[in-house]
Amino acid sequence: MTRTEQPPSPSPQPLVGAAWRTSSGVTAEPLPLNLLDPPGPGRPRGRVLARIPVRVPARLPVRQVLCLLPLALVAVVAVRHRAVLAEGFGHLASAKWPWLLAAAGATCLTWVAAAFTRQGALVPRLPARRLVAVQFAAGAANHLLPTGLGASAVNLRFMTVCGVPPARSAAALALYLLAESVARVALLAALLIAFPDALRLGGLLPDAAVGPLLLAAGAVVCAAVAVLLLVRRVRTVVSGFLRTALGEARSVHARPARALALWGGAFAFPVCQAAGLVAVGRALDLPVPALHMAVAYLAATVAVALVPVPGGIGSVEAALIVALVAAGGPAAVATAVVLAYRIVTVWLPLLPGALTLGALVRLKVI
Repeated sequence: MTRTEQPPSPSPQPLVGAAWRTSSGVTAEPLPLNLLDPPGPGRPRGRVLARIPVRVPARLPVRQVLCLLPLALVAVVAVRHRAVLAEGFGHLASAKWPWLLAAAGATCLTWVAAAFTRQGALVPRLPARRLVAVQFAAGAANHLLPTGLGASAVNLRFMTVCGVPPARSAAALALYLLAESVARVALLAALLIAFPDALRLGGLLPDAAVGPLLLAAGAVVCAAVAVLLLVRRVRTVVSGFLRTALGEARSVHARPARALALWGGAFAFPVCQAAGLVAVGRALDLPVPALHMAVAYLAATVAVALVPVPGGIGSVEAALIVALVAAGGPAAVATAVVLAYRIVTVWLPLLPGALTLGALVRLKVI
């Protein structure tokens, strides 16, 4: 006779309302995560007995670090240039305050002009208030990183957050830089034609330096052309970017409001900067005509445009002093004017600009 196997009897269940009692002398041990019931009769394989919460290490607060990074950079830059700051604030103490307020107002208008130019270089509409705040923060980033890199990175990130594709953002950035450069050089050329005696150019550039500078410029151009012709990948990337940039430029100039914002802001930006220098010059009684000071500012900024230092700190001061002396100002007064001008336009907005940059990062605006 074949013996029939009986299924195992189920485990007895506690009565309703009954509670489990622990035996005395038994110590409870913590169960590991996802402890599985070993297989056995009447018990399915892999049944979870307990799930014990385990503390997962917190991720590195990258965004908080990015919020504090601008402040740390401001402290580093301020410590490195503490002597210049002390001397500049000393000159501000003896300046005429109404003119200094005018210089501060002209500096604030530069952020509005930059916002107009940024919007004019892009067909999609950007949030106006946030755009102006981003330009204020980008100014601080521009003084903490190599010239142009900080502001470009901040604005690219802002356009990306606003939903603009990366290719169009890069095209808008290139159009902005082109418009600003063309406007600055055009203003300088027009003022030099109108006032040919505004600068003694021989004092700005010694004759012995003309030849080496031209050779260096020619070598850079030849190297760029050679790379473009010989490296296919670079040629493909450049051609694709140029097609996108030209398409964006046509779209922008097909809209009169965008074209007016682009070129109006591009011309207003250097005009406001030069007006700030003129106001500081008047505050410290620099004996140079206002338009001659404007020519000196434009010439100095064009000369140092390709110098890769943070915010032009150091190179801009030297070029401005030389340009103001070439315009007929005494060296001592020109130095005081330049230091006071950089205090008003760079150092005073630097801390609030860094705070604004950190806040925009924290709010995920950029």
